[in-house]
Amino acid sequence: MSDQTALAPSIASADHAALKNAVRYLEGRNFAARLADYAGVPVNRVLGVLPKAVNKQLSGMVRSAVMKGLEVAVDTLDDKPPRSPAMGFSSFLAGVTGGVSGLFGFGALAFELPLTTTLMLRAIAEIAQHQGEDLSTLEARLACLEVFAYGAKRTDENLDVGYYAARALISKYSHDIAALALERGAIDASAPVVASLVSEIVSRFGLVVSDKVAAGALPILGAVGGATVNIVFMDHFQRVAHAHFTLRRLERTYGSAHIKERYAELAPPKSNAVS
Repeated sequence: MSDQTALAPSIASADHAALKNAVRYLEGRNFAARLADYAGVPVNRVLGVLPKAVNKQLSGMVRSAVMKGLEVAVDTLDDKPPRSPAMGFSSFLAGVTGGVSGLFGFGALAFELPLTTTLMLRAIAEIAQHQGEDLSTLEARLACLEVFAYGAKRTDENLDVGYYAARALISKYSHDIAALALERGAIDASAPVVASLVSEIVSRFGLVVSDKVAAGALPILGAVGGATVNIVFMDHFQRVAHAHFTLRRLERTYGSAHIKERYAELAPPKSNAVS
C-alpha cells in the first residue's frame, strides 16, 4: 500500500455502500442477460438473433441517435438540478415510444431510437445533477453521453473490459473535445476527435441496442411487448448512470485514485471467459 493510499480518508459507511452498489451494477451481467432473466429465456436466444443485413442498418441508426444525443448534450442540458431524478416518469415515456414502435416493427426504429436516446439522455442528466454534477460545463454534459458506452460489457481479445478501462479511453476523447471547444468556441462535428468519441460510443451502445431489437424478435419477449422491453432498456441505463455518477461524486470527495483502488478491491476478478 502506497503512502498516498495510507493517508487517504476513510470512506463513510453510506458512501461505501453506494460504492459497492455501483461496482455490483457496472461489473454485473449485461443487458441481454437482464432481459433474459425478465422474460425467462436463455441468454443465447437473445444474442445473435438479428440477421447481418439488419445489423448493418442498425449501426447507422445508432450512430444517428448518438449524434443527436451529442447535439442535445452540447446545446440544451442547462436546467437547474431537480430534487430527485424522475426515473419512473422517464421509463414510462420510453415505454410509450417502445409501444408505438412495436406496432410498426423494425421500420419504426429509425424514428423511435433517437427519441428514446434523447429521453434517456434527459434522465441521465437529472441523475448527474442529483449527484452534484455541474451541467453548465461541457465536461459534465459529455459525461452524460458517455453513459451510453458503459451500459454494455464489451469484450476485446476475449477479455472482459471493466468500467474503468472503458472510461479511461472514452474520457480521453471527451476531454479532447472539451479542450477543442474551449479553443475554438464551438464543436465541429466533423473533427476527428468528435468522430472518435461517437464511434467508440456507437460500438458499445450498439451492442445493447442490438440486444433490445433482438429481444423484440423473440416469440416470448415479443409477447411481452416493445413497451416493456423499452422500460427495461431505460431502467438499465438509468442504473448505469446512477452508478457512474455515484463514482464521480465519490472521486470528488475522496480522490480519484482512492476510489479507483477501492473499486478494484470490490470488483470480481476478470477472466478469459466471456459471460
